[in-house]
Amino acid sequence: MILRFAILTVSDRSSRGERVDASGPVLVGIIKAQGWDVVRQGVLPDDLPMLRETLSAWADRGDVDVILTTGGTGFSPRDVTPEATRGILEREAPGLAEAMRAASLSKSPHAMLSRAVTGIRGKVLIINLPGSPKAVVENLQVVLPALEHAVKLLCEAPDAEAGHNVQTS
Repeated sequence: MILRFAILTVSDRSSRGERVDASGPVLVGIIKAQGWDVVRQGVLPDDLPMLRETLSAWADRGDVDVILTTGGTGFSPRDVTPEATRGILEREAPGLAEAMRAASLSKSPHAMLSRAVTGIRGKVLIINLPGSPKAVVENLQVVLPALEHAVKLLCEAPDAEAGHNVQTS
């Protein structure tokens, strides 16, 4: 299954051209290395209404399976990506965010400061990732193995639940 991704970098400085977006291209590289497609990319400032509007529009278009955001998940007063995401979700998927924080905590005590949110809008999975390229790689690697299965479940693929009810002795 070829998954279709949208990648949104959330950064005031990158949106103003004051800093090159380093995390977005890293995500593109990882996604393409998996054999998946990047359908859309963007860079926006830490602006709650703009983020909500963009996330909901991207999710509602029907041409992506997963939206990855990078940036805006920390404690800074301008970090509003989790609030924007939560505001447009229909259902949260906390296990993904919990898994990312747990794995990151073994590398840095600052991981517990992540406010990343993950969830579902329609048939689209939305995942908030940190803003640093290193943390983006570490966090995405944690959830990569579950993405294809998650999308199959969201799309109600006939083989999505194969193996769910297998009895073990």
